[in-house]
Amino acid sequence: MKKFKFKIRGNDYNTEIISIEDNIAEVEVNGSTYQVEIEKTIKETKTPKLMRPKIIPSGGSDSAKTSKPSAAKGVGVVKAPLPGTILEVKVNAGDEVKVGDTLLIMEAMKMENNIKSDKAGKIKTIKVNNGDSVLEGDVLVEIGE
Repeated sequence: MKKFKFKIRGNDYNTEIISIEDNIAEVEVNGSTYQVEIEKTIKETKTPKLMRPKIIPSGGSDSAKTSKPSAAKGVGVVKAPLPGTILEVKVNAGDEVKVGDTLLIMEAMKMENNIKSDKAGKIKTIKVNNGDSVLEGDVLVEIGE
């Protein structure tokens, strides 16, 4: 199987692992064959946990604190979660939407993603058109009350 050369206290050793079955290995050292017991320690594999950042709805109390004074009150925005291309806009300005309604379809990483509303209200403005390329965090739709 595998050959190794060792030098221990000035002495040369030519070794070859002939076979391994369970925890017994047959090893040849300088022409002599030995049965060697291998001490196995089983490593416990840990399953990684998927950690996702907490999603804050666009209409939450935090958005009112950070809005500009000139911005309309109660307006939330839907942002692009990934860079991609807008394939289809499913709503029009003035449409009433509920939480979970599909607003548009976006292609990102060769997959079609439904971008859904996280707030109920009326569509104020649509900031994108079919075929537009967007970056992560770009505003796609504004939803008002």
